[in-house]
Amino acid sequence: MELKPLIIGEFIAKIPVIQGGMGVGVSLSSLAAAVAREGGIGIISSAQIGFREPDYDQRPFEANYRALKEEIAKARELAPTGILGVNIMVATQRYEEYVKVAVESGIDVIISGAGLPMDLPRYVEGSKTKIAPIVSSVKSAEVICKYWLRKYNRLPDFIVIEGPLAGGHLGFSPKQLEEYTVESYDEEIKLIMERVQSYSEILQVTIPVIVAGGVYTKEDLVKYLNMGAAGVQMGTRFVTTFECDAPLDYKEAYINATKESIKIMKSPVGMPGRAIENSFMIRSHEGRIPHDKCHLCVVSCNPKETPYCITDALVNAVTHRMEDALLFCGANAFRATKLESVHDIMQEFASI
Repeated sequence: MELKPLIIGEFIAKIPVIQGGMGVGVSLSSLAAAVAREGGIGIISSAQIGFREPDYDQRPFEANYRALKEEIAKARELAPTGILGVNIMVATQRYEEYVKVAVESGIDVIISGAGLPMDLPRYVEGSKTKIAPIVSSVKSAEVICKYWLRKYNRLPDFIVIEGPLAGGHLGFSPKQLEEYTVESYDEEIKLIMERVQSYSEILQVTIPVIVAGGVYTKEDLVKYLNMGAAGVQMGTRFVTTFECDAPLDYKEAYINATKESIKIMKSPVGMPGRAIENSFMIRSHEGRIPHDKCHLCVVSCNPKETPYCITDALVNAVTHRMEDALLFCGANAFRATKLESVHDIMQEFASI
C-alpha cells in the first residue's frame, strides 16, 4: 500500500507516526526531536518535567514551567523543521498554565488525556497550536466533539484513540480491561471513527484519527490504516531506543520484562495503570508507603490518604532508584529485546 503522510492543518508528517508522551522524564527533548527529525511527530511529556530543577521541591510549578520551556527549546534546536508536541494530562494541577507555557513556547500540537480537555480550545485561542483529546470510547468522543462544537464552534484538529493495551494510566475500568479483546475493541475504534466523521461533516473539516495502545510494528500501522485511521501513536517501542531520555537501567527493565511480569495496577490517582511488576509494586500492595512533601502533581490525589506518592515512584524510575520505582509500560514491553535507533524504527514504519 502507498504510505500517505499525516496531515494536521499546515503540519505534514511524512511518516504517520506520533511518539506517545511518556512521563516522568521518559519522553523529553532528545526522543521527541529524534522522532520529529525522522518525519514523525515527537511528543514531550509535561508530567513533573521539572524534577531535576534545584527548586523543584520548594516551587514545583515554577520548576515545571521552566523545564517545559527549556525542553521545547532544546527539541526545536535539534529538530528545527520537525513537528513537535506536548502531552499535558487534564488531571494536572494548573493544567491551563501548562498549556499556556507550551503555546507561548511555540509548540505545534498539544495532546491531552487523563480526563477530557473540555476547555482546551479557550487556552490555545489565537495560536497556531493544534489540539487533540485522547478518547477511549464512543461516549468520550461524542462528549468532547459536541461540547467543543457548541461552546467554541470548533472541533479537534485530530483525535487520539487510546486502547486497553496502552501503558501508564488507562481510560478504562478494571472490568472493561478484563472484558475487552483486540477484536471487540477494533469494533469500538470503528464506531469512534464513524462518530468523528459525522462531526467533521458538520463543519466541513478533516479530523485525522490516530490509534494508540499496543502499536509496536509496521503491521500494526497497516492494520489501522486499513481500518481508516490516519496514523498511529506509539510509546513503548520508543523507550528502548538510544535516543530515549530515560536512563539505561529503565530501558533494561523493558528488555528484561516478560509477558507475565506486566501487570494492571491501581494507581494512587484513582485510575488503573499498566506497569512492570517489581519489588516496589509488590510492597505497594502490602501496605501504605509513607512519603514526604507533596509535589502537587494531579488534582485527583489526596496526599494524606494516597498509598504512595506516584511522582516519587516515577521519578525514582528515571533516577536509578529502581527498587523504589514504578515502571509504567505498554502491554508489548516484553517484546523489546535490544536497544535500537529511532531512525531504524521510523524506516521500518516507512517501508509498508
